[in-house]
Amino acid sequence: MKELFAVFGNPVYHSKSPLMHNLAFRTLKYDGCYTRWLLVEGEKLRETFFDLGFKGVNITVPHKEWAFKAADVVEDFAAEVRAVNTLVLKEGKLHGYNTDAPGFYRALTRLGEVKTALIMGAGGTARALSLFLRSKGVEIEVVNRSAGRLEWFEKEGFVCHTWEEFEVKGHDAIINTTSAGLTDDALPMPEELLDRALKEARYAVDVIYGKETPFLKEAKKLGLPHFDGSEMLLQQGIIAFDHFTDHRYTLEEIEKAMRPFLELGT
Repeated sequence: MKELFAVFGNPVYHSKSPLMHNLAFRTLKYDGCYTRWLLVEGEKLRETFFDLGFKGVNITVPHKEWAFKAADVVEDFAAEVRAVNTLVLKEGKLHGYNTDAPGFYRALTRLGEVKTALIMGAGGTARALSLFLRSKGVEIEVVNRSAGRLEWFEKEGFVCHTWEEFEVKGHDAIINTTSAGLTDDALPMPEELLDRALKEARYAVDVIYGKETPFLKEAKKLGLPHFDGSEMLLQQGIIAFDHFTDHRYTLEEIEKAMRPFLELGT
């Protein structure tokens, strides 16, 4: 019987995960099918998973914290950041993983050495990236509109700023983890402040993929090398696919089967 997989999110119409995973299923001759599912209420994530008979799902904004709560078993790193983006059904239990951070790091290492990074946003993706990058020796600072969501980062020992108190000092990479620009023309920080930060950076990275966001347009306007989230999407997808298929293939085999999606889907 064909195994069913999906990406849960709101919005989710833009997701290219189905193209990426279905291409790998066909190439590797795995009997699976992957689709999108608009999940409006995060508290219904677990119920929806079981009602629709999925074997595994990826979770995108804004439901990664709900996915953490829905899991029966959570890997150590996902438990640390309290954010899950991959759920897999094993022996009746939902196993939760976070493939965002290791996928992002796999992508980042292909761009060059990064010693310092400024992360914009304070949600689940920001928590995952900040901890994982710090574990790899990257000095992290976090900036967010409001102070409330920065409390977790402060407790973890990160240097944190609100927009009002942020002073630009220069970072190798500026990383947008907010949803600003996904469906609108918003910037992740006020334009003047963002431009000052970009002028002192080596390059910019947006975890949003498949479009040139206002953030990346600002980077382009300033002549700064910039990248969207396509490579991160690919790399985290490779790791998620590995969990979906119970480690049947090597990461190299999965990447070879999945990488052509970048040309097809972007």
